Amino acid sequence: MDRFSFLNTINFNQIEILYNKYLKYPDSIEHSWRAFFQGFDFYKKKYKFKKKSKKIFKEINVLKLINFYKEKGHLFSNINPIYEKKIKYDIKNFNLDKEDLSKRFFSSKEIGIYPCSLKEIIGVLKTKYCESIGLEYMYINNIKQIKWINNWINNHNNYILSNNEKINFLIKLNKAIEFEKFIHTKFVGQKRFSIEGNESILPALDYIIEYSSINYPIEDFVIGMSHRGRLNILCNFFKKECKKIFNEFLGKEYYENKFLGDVKYHLGYKRYIKNKIGKKINIINVPNSSHLESVDPIVEGIVRAKIDNDYNGNYNKVIPIIIHGDAAFSAQGIAYEVIQMSLLEGYKTGGTIHIIINNQIGFTTNCSDSRSSIYCTDLAKVILSPVIHVNSDDIESVIYSIRFAIDFRMSYNQDVFVDLLGYRRYGHNEGDDPRFTQQYFYKMIDNHKNIYEIYKNKLKKKNLFSTKFVKKIENKYKNFIENGYNESKYIKKTELENFISYKDELIYAKYKDLIKKVNTTFPKKKLLEIGNKIYNINKYKNIYKKLKKILINKLFLLIKKRIVDWGIAELLAYGSLLYEGYNVRLSGEDVERGTFAHRHIVINSEFEEKILLLNNIGKGKINVYNSLLSEYGVLGFDYGYSMFSKKTLTLWEAQFGDFSNGAQIIIDQYLSSAETKWKIKNGLVLLLPHGYEGQGSEHSSSRIERYLQLCANYNMFICNCSTPSNFYHLLRRQIKFNFRKPLIIFTPKSLLRNMKCISSINELSNGEFEEIIYDKYIKKKNVKKIIFCSGKIYYDILKKKKKLNKKNIAIIRIEQLYPIKNNYIENILMQYKNKKYILWVQEEPENMGVWPYLYIKYSKIPWILISPPESSAPSTGSYNSFFKNHIELVNKIFTI
Repeated sequence: MDRFSFLNTINFNQIEILYNKYLKYPDSIEHSWRAFFQGFDFYKKKYKFKKKSKKIFKEINVLKLINFYKEKGHLFSNINPIYEKKIKYDIKNFNLDKEDLSKRFFSSKEIGIYPCSLKEIIGVLKTKYCESIGLEYMYINNIKQIKWINNWINNHNNYILSNNEKINFLIKLNKAIEFEKFIHTKFVGQKRFSIEGNESILPALDYIIEYSSINYPIEDFVIGMSHRGRLNILCNFFKKECKKIFNEFLGKEYYENKFLGDVKYHLGYKRYIKNKIGKKINIINVPNSSHLESVDPIVEGIVRAKIDNDYNGNYNKVIPIIIHGDAAFSAQGIAYEVIQMSLLEGYKTGGTIHIIINNQIGFTTNCSDSRSSIYCTDLAKVILSPVIHVNSDDIESVIYSIRFAIDFRMSYNQDVFVDLLGYRRYGHNEGDDPRFTQQYFYKMIDNHKNIYEIYKNKLKKKNLFSTKFVKKIENKYKNFIENGYNESKYIKKTELENFISYKDELIYAKYKDLIKKVNTTFPKKKLLEIGNKIYNINKYKNIYKKLKKILINKLFLLIKKRIVDWGIAELLAYGSLLYEGYNVRLSGEDVERGTFAHRHIVINSEFEEKILLLNNIGKGKINVYNSLLSEYGVLGFDYGYSMFSKKTLTLWEAQFGDFSNGAQIIIDQYLSSAETKWKIKNGLVLLLPHGYEGQGSEHSSSRIERYLQLCANYNMFICNCSTPSNFYHLLRRQIKFNFRKPLIIFTPKSLLRNMKCISSINELSNGEFEEIIYDKYIKKKNVKKIIFCSGKIYYDILKKKKKLNKKNIAIIRIEQLYPIKNNYIENILMQYKNKKYILWVQEEPENMGVWPYLYIKYSKIPWILISPPESSAPSTGSYNSFFKNHIELVNKIFTI
């Protein structure tokens, strides 16, 4: 059979297809197959299907049977602890019969055993593919990976667990069970989102840490999970003191009034341990909101930051572990977005271990109503990753699955999925009665033993422990948890713990810190040198002619005229930071050239070779990535990246500012509120192109009103710059703060090429960020009308003002919309003694833009609003209509 060993590596249905193709068009198939079929036909003709020929066919049929188990075995496996599968098949389907059961076949080598009877082969196949584990992998198109998986399955050493390991699993399972029982008794009806029915996740996590850190160079683990089982894992895996958890159940106030905190099953935690060989390991559990899968991209971003900043690009130093729920994973689009990111250069993390806590139910919805796919994990097939379905009640099979996941991840730096098929002992939360909707299912659950009892009985039959030993471990944990409960009664308040530790601690900023001036100057000579390096492309050939002309013109503006437009100012900001040793990461849709072809930070040659000249500036490094067409996933990733990148200016740009709507969950649950809820510091910058140019309702407004509505407790900066120099200083200021706050910048579109929107090189080298820009060309005593505005509309007002030669009107630009210094606007108004009218002018409809916020915040000021009327959509779809309305709006300013 060795002569035909190449037959073992393909799907045997394909042999028939190839043979039929050979019969019709012999020259159309690959030469080695053609030679095989020629020999086969010769043999068939010469011996006329004698005994040897029939044996070859029987061998091929056995190979088909083996291949069937590999492909379809998971459909017959005993992976469901509640329901027993009753699907059957017959060997007759493979042209085999009862007489063949006693015959020896060489095809057995395919599953790693010596030639043996068909009956023995089937027995091995059932053991490997149809017991507590169902493995899906035959759809993978990488032959090396298929061969690796086959060899891994056939390696009998992977099945061996020591008696000490088994006892340790039993101890872990006891802790998982007793923790839930205790809370169920002491805090009746309170939500805890019990892990009961999937308790094997606890020893599984322990095993991941030990096995991977001992056998591989892993030092860091980043875990993301929703609320199911979180408290149990915090206590029994992360070793958070149970008295603190009980204190949270008692609903006590926090020590720090500045932080609101969050419900106990959303909180994060960190842990430093030494494994069995003394190696130091860092583990963190990332805080998560009730938007279940929203933590997924954040975990990936954190891991990538650690890879880039701590491990010099080594993917084998840190592993992301994401624990999903089955209903959420199969239904929420963010899971798909994150999986699509997993192999992309700007977002890959060397492979994630995905563990699905499969309850077979989503809140009250059966799986038949919550997904169209067979399995909740079918999304894995998008990136051709293996999936291992495992019966959660079989702890040893769970551990076997985890070992496979780690070995595969470390061998191929690719995602791997473990579907932990269990159940949910109670309802979605413990105050919910699941029998309203699933009476039959929960009748079976009520009669089903928990995993601890199942495994205890299994080990007891093997005489691995005494009754006395079991009582000892059970009583020890009961005493431990009871003591924690008693201690919690004497704790007066709750402490909100930080899950991040920076090497150089950043402060939690107060009002005085936010308004403090920051030195953002940079030598003019160095700026010109940086600009020359960025735009001098003479030595590069095969550059697109139109692009070359643009870059030459930018160099001329900078070196000869000593002025900068928006794009130049932005690149000089990055270049100056790189020179000072900071790093920059810019990602988003089309960021390399910029949606409006203004940036050209990455130059593409004729052969699409990427040239990033900014990386020749200084010690710092810049990375620029055109992202996949995702807002939710990519913004979440960059938020996570920024969280663990203190010395990196991390920016995410929306293609149009309106599109940030797609990432609203990240903006609401993390960007604006994470510091208040979880003490997370983050300096992520959002660049949101904004401005009304008649491009329709989805390409005009970045929804400024929504961001301002989220502002409170000095949680972030909201800016709408109108000059390149202010944008330059704002970017530099962001990284030079001794704290971190998110920064939202509404960036222009038409102003990118407006030669009125320019700054001098001196304004960059010697200037500073101006929160409010006064009208510098008018005498205050002559002012009768004060126009406040923000952003692009300033240039439209200025143009009209100059045309009318109005010298009694002052135009004041609010560049930083939040926070505004206390009494700042009131103090400005006091300087204009003869004012009669105070106007707020905006492009956005009356119910949008800055006005709703301004009207509430500064209600004592007698504002006159000039804006389009209220509207349900941000803008008209007709350019002519827009242009007409905009002219009327500007004219109205000067009729008052």
